[in-house]
Amino acid sequence: MMFTNKEKNNFAKDPAVVRFKDQYYMYYTILYKEHNSIGVGIAKSSDMESWDLCGEIPITEEYEKNGIGAPGAIVLHDQVHLFYQTYGNGKQDAICHAVSTNAIDFEKDRTNPVYRPTNDWCCGRAIDADLCVFNNKLYMYVATRDHAMEIQKIGGAYADINSDFSKNTWTQIANQAILHPELEWEGKCIEAPAVIVNNGKIFMFYGGSYNCTPQQIGCAASCDGAYFTRVFNEPFIPCGQEGQWNSSESGHPFVFRNNDGRIYLFYQGSCDMGKTWYITKTEIMFDDYNIPKLLG
Repeated sequence: MMFTNKEKNNFAKDPAVVRFKDQYYMYYTILYKEHNSIGVGIAKSSDMESWDLCGEIPITEEYEKNGIGAPGAIVLHDQVHLFYQTYGNGKQDAICHAVSTNAIDFEKDRTNPVYRPTNDWCCGRAIDADLCVFNNKLYMYVATRDHAMEIQKIGGAYADINSDFSKNTWTQIANQAILHPELEWEGKCIEAPAVIVNNGKIFMFYGGSYNCTPQQIGCAASCDGAYFTRVFNEPFIPCGQEGQWNSSESGHPFVFRNNDGRIYLFYQGSCDMGKTWYITKTEIMFDDYNIPKLLG
């Protein structure tokens, strides 16, 4: 699979995939080149191989005026819940929430933006949301930065699974970073958390290093949702060699468990330092020791 939006300058980033009513829906970042801004596109598939463009999330609110992007998606209570970020507002960027009963038309939360972290341990920014259900709560992980806006790191919050996920339902997991860059290949950035629960642990795949420096995909795990340790010290998925489609980056992952139990890692890549972006997927599995492995 190699997906991009040809109508938007061969630009497709930040995938999030759900299965809803026997179809697959991908939410992803698109480029509005004429406005120097970004938005959220929607594509539909019956097999996760061939994707048809089927819509966009309209920019309708004042807080969205500079753009939106980097969606996270999850199906709960027979609805698709989309958590997307505002764009172009520096430290003020935050996570917004919308709900759909058909996976294409979304009603935006009247309390948007619904989440940003407290600014005592970070700058208060929140981007790149992803979610999982753990211990009867919805856990949301986001990327934020330090007060100098130099170091990108991961924070998070949780809400009761039966709540409406509006602004006042979220509790910050910890008053500190859950994961921050430490390894040489991670540079000054850990972002784009992608989470899945397997055998009682939350596994977080993430983008290490800023875009095209190059970004590569790492993996960490947690037993409690708050304290994460790296599963590997080297990239789980590295960037490609010179001349390959992902030579500038393999980044911004999203992990998806299909209804047959098979697990896929979607991620973005570029070969031209971010001028064009494509999305692909690879199958992964967990071995007998609960360690993720690439298949194929």
